[in-house]
Amino acid sequence: MSEIASSSMAVSPSNSLFNKYEVGKLLGCGAFAKVYHARDIQTGQSVAIKVINKHKISHNAHLVSNVKREIDIMRQLHHPYIVKLYEVLATKTKIYFVLEFVKGGELFAKVSKGKLSETTSRKYFQQLISAISYCHSRGVYHRDLKPENLLIDENGDLKVSDFGLSAVTGQIRVDGLLHTLCGTPAYVAPEILTKRGYDGAKADIWSCGIILFVMNAAFLPFNDSNLMMMYKKIYKGEYKCPKWMSGELKRLLSRLLDTNPETRITSNEIFNDPWFRKGYKEITLEEEVFDSTAKRECKSTTLNAFDIISFSSGLNLSPLFDGSSSGIGERLVVKKSPENVIEIVEEIAKVANVRVMKRKEFGVDLVGGQNGKCVIGIEVFRLTDNLVVVEVQSSGGGKEFYDELWNNKIRSELNERRDTDTTES
Repeated sequence: MSEIASSSMAVSPSNSLFNKYEVGKLLGCGAFAKVYHARDIQTGQSVAIKVINKHKISHNAHLVSNVKREIDIMRQLHHPYIVKLYEVLATKTKIYFVLEFVKGGELFAKVSKGKLSETTSRKYFQQLISAISYCHSRGVYHRDLKPENLLIDENGDLKVSDFGLSAVTGQIRVDGLLHTLCGTPAYVAPEILTKRGYDGAKADIWSCGIILFVMNAAFLPFNDSNLMMMYKKIYKGEYKCPKWMSGELKRLLSRLLDTNPETRITSNEIFNDPWFRKGYKEITLEEEVFDSTAKRECKSTTLNAFDIISFSSGLNLSPLFDGSSSGIGERLVVKKSPENVIEIVEEIAKVANVRVMKRKEFGVDLVGGQNGKCVIGIEVFRLTDNLVVVEVQSSGGGKEFYDELWNNKIRSELNERRDTDTTES
């Protein structure tokens, strides 16, 4: 399968990405990803671009699964206190998450300078619980909540980020629990340490309790240079609140850091807690629906951003986004206009005596085969100013019809007429 390719797609401070984003300074990096500041060339809006090296994860099924899940989760979450995912792009070697740029940095940086006031920490905690409760209501469990993954924007509002270790309800086993061991040691719930399974929502609430404690104390409730000793403290729930904490805050912490997940406070109970309720402002959510039918209706001329990632061979995520993994099909990137591609398809179909049925703009169905019921659906989407994606899907059986018409004739013709400068630099 052809790959997206253009010299303008390399990520470096002096280049643009897909002629859409001017990429700037490096903000941070990890084992498999780097994060850059970038600017939308058309609007001037600042964004953060998380760049994942495909080669570093393609041989690790667990990491590939995490990337798939993170994309699927983030495109469904629309909440003022969760970092927005604008779109996903890909080249042959890289995957790009285009994210909301949160200017104020990590909550960790604020706490490392000293404890926050109860008023400030209450505001951040209210926003954190609002976001996490929203996630839980949609079957999403973060599983790595910590101050490093909570960002503060220029308005002083908190944003939850980094859903790379998140879980969804589909991962829950028949016992009703999650079983993957993950998270940051100092923030992990005691039931996770037992390795007998855990409720994702209750584990997240524990981590929120640790964060609330850290904001008000500027140190961890459970800490030890020896990791096993720290785990023992977590398992036993051994911690001490500093004297400056109010009685109401201490009572809430005792319920958040309850080592028994069955009696630990729930998010609904947190919303009714006296300390939490002070100054709390309800938010109205405007739900955005990502539905496959609507998505297909809106991409008649421009490819949906989340589909672009599926062009990278070895990391084909198209079933995750399409909901239509049955049949035979592929996507091909060529340097042509949509009109030119359809013209070539119709020309070849006419010579092959195959019936052509027009769909909407830049889409046709080719009907034929031995029983006359085999259909090859072809749609063309504009990717950039000079690149298009040809999406092909076969139905009604007819592998021979598909091979003969698409693989041997149309595809080879498109490849032969393709300009030579579309290979990735």
